[in-house]
Amino acid sequence: MGLQRNASAKEIKKAYRDLSKIWHPDKNPNNPEAEDKFAEINNAYEVLKDEEKRRIYDQHGEEGLKKQQGGGNRGWNPFSDFFGFNRQGGQDNTKRGPDVGMPLFVELKDLYLGKEIRVTNRRQVLCFECRGSGAENQEDVKPCSACGGKGVKIVKKQLGPGFVQQMQMTCDVCNGKGTVTTSTCPHCGGTKVEIDEDTLIISVERGMKDGQEITFTQAGDVQPDTKPGDLKFVIVTLSDAEFSREGDDLHYTLRISLLEALVGYEREIEHLDGRIIPISRTKITVPGHTSKLRGEGMPHHEFPSQKGTLFIHHEIIFPSALTEEQKTGFRDLLK
Repeated sequence: MGLQRNASAKEIKKAYRDLSKIWHPDKNPNNPEAEDKFAEINNAYEVLKDEEKRRIYDQHGEEGLKKQQGGGNRGWNPFSDFFGFNRQGGQDNTKRGPDVGMPLFVELKDLYLGKEIRVTNRRQVLCFECRGSGAENQEDVKPCSACGGKGVKIVKKQLGPGFVQQMQMTCDVCNGKGTVTTSTCPHCGGTKVEIDEDTLIISVERGMKDGQEITFTQAGDVQPDTKPGDLKFVIVTLSDAEFSREGDDLHYTLRISLLEALVGYEREIEHLDGRIIPISRTKITVPGHTSKLRGEGMPHHEFPSQKGTLFIHHEIIFPSALTEEQKTGFRDLLK
């Protein structure tokens, strides 16, 4: 793909998009060379976008990738990225890092309308120079002589006359890796990792609720020989000054005067999307009366064209005091 060995994830993605546009079969009809080139680009991207596959390729080449996918000449299995199983049905037992949960504070308005939020994801990744080997050069990664590159040793223990126990133990020289390094990467100091930043675009969908998760697969911290865990953003709704939510329904408190409660009123309220909703009553409004506006609530998450109900709760503001003349007027009126 024409990239440097230490290319970042952003550079890899950009190169993939640029080359895909050039060699896409739709733009090169009846061109077998373009089809082959497009397939090569996709296969290369499948490796480079995956930190673990990229590390294996850097250290062991295509043969290493074949072994990681199940050995021999079974071929590339694109489904393993999705289901965790290789072609022969064996489960992928690669160690996996922990998932990371982060609260995502959003306004009720954003859940009503939907919104895209950009966040900076600062995380640990494999060293861009050594690709997680810890060595200055890939040639300095050697099979461990203590265990023969197996990562384990067979230890014999004398239990008594004529009794010997054999135990398999993790190699204490290579710590089970099967390889040792004879040099140190000057970029990471042999730690095999560094800190990197990338931008995530979080799509908050209409009607999402508190506690729902938005997951970025394998966007957690990266460790050598370990698949990164997922980064999960958990929806937390901020309080709104006017509206409150209950499922797909909205609640709004309308404060009216005693006069409006007795003779009726005409009011307008501004909805979460900026629309003006007219509200009126001609009847007497008693304290605690609730009006219902169907179809003016929150969008249903799976079917945003369907909306819940907006409940209008009335709160009557009584005067703090009456004059004697007003009292007499009320007595005469209500006789």
